[in-house]
Amino acid sequence: MDTFHPILIYAAVMVGFVITNLVVIHLVGPSKKTAVKQMPYESGMDPVGDARQPFDVKFYLVAILFLVFDVELLFLYPWAVAAYIDDSAFEGLGVPLALRPTVFGVMLVFMGTLAIAYIYAWRKGVFKWR
Repeated sequence: MDTFHPILIYAAVMVGFVITNLVVIHLVGPSKKTAVKQMPYESGMDPVGDARQPFDVKFYLVAILFLVFDVELLFLYPWAVAAYIDDSAFEGLGVPLALRPTVFGVMLVFMGTLAIAYIYAWRKGVFKWR
């Protein structure tokens, strides 16, 4: 339990900081409510029309494809770092020399699958806007 004292002190300081900020903002901040202050902020422009307009389905398809390819790309970073670590400098880290060709082949298959998925989405016209 003695090892947790710094963490508990840090947590208490953070909670105290948050509470202090909330109290100071409430006491010092402007309290007069006007129609302009209650209006939603839209990047410096006056809001016009309804905010509940439906988006085109193409927007959702591109957004989902972005998320899929972005997450898949994140899988490449650990491989790129671990595959080329010198074993003598970092003992036990990285991919062993005997497995590097196998891991490289698996990553080629992975990138090939990504390329096929990208070409499929391209041929289906997902990336074309009206």
